Amino acid sequence: MQKNQSLAYKYALISVFLWSTVATAFKITLVYLSPLELLFYSSLSSLFILGTLIAYQKKLGEVFLHVKQQPFLVLVLGAINPFIYYLVLFKAYDILPAQEAQAINYTWALMFAYLSVVFLKQKLTFADIVAGLICYFGVLIISTRGEPFSLNFSDLYGVLLALFSTLLWSLYWIFNTKSKADATVGLFCNFLVGVVMIGLYIIFTGGIKLPSVEACFGAIYVGFFEMGITFVFWLKAVRLTHNISKISNLIFLSPFLSLVFIHFFIGEEILLSTIIALFLIISGLIIQQKWK
Repeated sequence: MQKNQSLAYKYALISVFLWSTVATAFKITLVYLSPLELLFYSSLSSLFILGTLIAYQKKLGEVFLHVKQQPFLVLVLGAINPFIYYLVLFKAYDILPAQEAQAINYTWALMFAYLSVVFLKQKLTFADIVAGLICYFGVLIISTRGEPFSLNFSDLYGVLLALFSTLLWSLYWIFNTKSKADATVGLFCNFLVGVVMIGLYIIFTGGIKLPSVEACFGAIYVGFFEMGITFVFWLKAVRLTHNISKISNLIFLSPFLSLVFIHFFIGEEILLSTIIALFLIISGLIIQQKWK
């Protein structure tokens, strides 16, 4: 039992560390690629690593079975993730400073709770309301650079894109509750469908250019560690632990660690308003989680 818990912490911390680097990876790679190009090349990379894992685990038969049993769900999930969600998210990162985009993106868990009321018939609790007020006030602080009552947004379009990405990510996980497939198999199917959709979209919108060496490394990094293998580490942690809350609480380290990478690798000055807003967002999410 103790050995399993120790392994769970290791896998969880690896996941947290890798997810903490992706905001920096997004921003650096978007210097060389457009959001659509980053989406295409990173999705291909993720499809490759997930396909390799599926083949190693001898689960190709499960892939065909899943597509045969739930074809419409596979199409819907693939359209959301990776296609629409990451296209919107990368565009938000292209417009906003990394510290703003990543902080807003963390409110997806709250959006998930609200959408669960509509789609999963769950009850809206007092904790959800309190958490919402705290978290979205944090979003207001970060998007106005510390002047929430001025309503003078640094970039309203970018903020709306970042918020829209939280809605898409929440819908993805809500619809994913209907999936009967193994998690890795389901994720591979999503990317298989998503890459086809992205390819068709590229054909109808004029094509993309071949990436430079720097762009290739960035896209591969995003595909491997944001979209692909990190989810596998996290799932391993969840399956090995005897206390889910101990593992899930580690994820709150990620946004603060991410700020360190953003500052030192991108050179963004981390604003006091960002730190305050991030504390509010994380506090709201912890209140919501602990209350339940």
